[in-house]
Amino acid sequence: MIRIISALILALAATLCSAADQPLQLVDNPPARHVVLPGDTLWGIAGKFLKEPWRWPEVWRMNREQIKNPHRIFPGDVIVLDRDADGNPRLSKQDAKLQPKVYSEQLEQAIPSISPNVINPFLSAPLIVEADGLDNAARIVATQQDRVFLANGDLAYISNADSTKERWQVYRKGRAMTDPETKETLGYEAFYLGTARQTEPGDPATFEILTVKEEIGRGDRLLPEAPPPLFNYVPHKPEQNIDGRIVSVYGGVNEAGKFSIVSLNQGTKNGIEVGHVLALQRNRVVVQRDENGRKESVKVPEERYGLVFIFRAFERISYALVMQSEGSAVVNDHVRTP
Repeated sequence: MIRIISALILALAATLCSAADQPLQLVDNPPARHVVLPGDTLWGIAGKFLKEPWRWPEVWRMNREQIKNPHRIFPGDVIVLDRDADGNPRLSKQDAKLQPKVYSEQLEQAIPSISPNVINPFLSAPLIVEADGLDNAARIVATQQDRVFLANGDLAYISNADSTKERWQVYRKGRAMTDPETKETLGYEAFYLGTARQTEPGDPATFEILTVKEEIGRGDRLLPEAPPPLFNYVPHKPEQNIDGRIVSVYGGVNEAGKFSIVSLNQGTKNGIEVGHVLALQRNRVVVQRDENGRKESVKVPEERYGLVFIFRAFERISYALVMQSEGSAVVNDHVRTP
């Protein structure tokens, strides 16, 4: 059976189309149509037409009722660009297909808004935990033949493991996530080390190490593996004003570029949700000399230089993917409602 890629394009036009929004702007010389191909993303398709690809839902003009029964787009479908009676750009799906196609509801896979390859490891790992969030988790108490570090296929002996769970993920408590403004500890990033399988329940239970991302050893903690949450990553603007900061750049580097992962000091308690698009802004300070030749710092208006896309949200922290960036994003830069 031919595997067919499908897409559910959900639109939140009612929350996007406020008077404060700027009119939709097309790229220079946009194509009149686009043929949907396997591997396409909604963000990528939108970028062929719009200067602000995250505003894709607006150009489809869907209302709240239509969101309940969204369009389905398959490879071979043709996306056509035209204009409404007021001259505003509009996208629609052409009825005719360019190639024959077989549909399979059971095998269909949604065309994502953004490429899943970058964010998939972050859907179930790493985790944000409280200071004592791993204290009661299952723990490696001994290793095979007293090995210091474990490799694929090695055995580990685990205390406090739920005998009903077979597949587990291995973590180590990581560094504190500190709010750049308040200096408050927002949580701890549980450092993802790999996966393991429970082969013989008991106390301690016997586990086989399946994958190793980083060194695994005695004292590391395990949590039952859970399937990653399934989201339709539909870009949309927050309904409220968001004013946050970049807490860290994932990977231990100092600067983030396009497709880097950053953590923000805004979470679900601040109104953040998956799919939110936020603008990256930086306080700008120009150093110059005054009339007496002395150096002085002059604060000039903030500079907007990119966009981030929220793909995972915790109570006080969220993970975002840098989708656009004219320059490097650094810790303490602002993220705000675009």
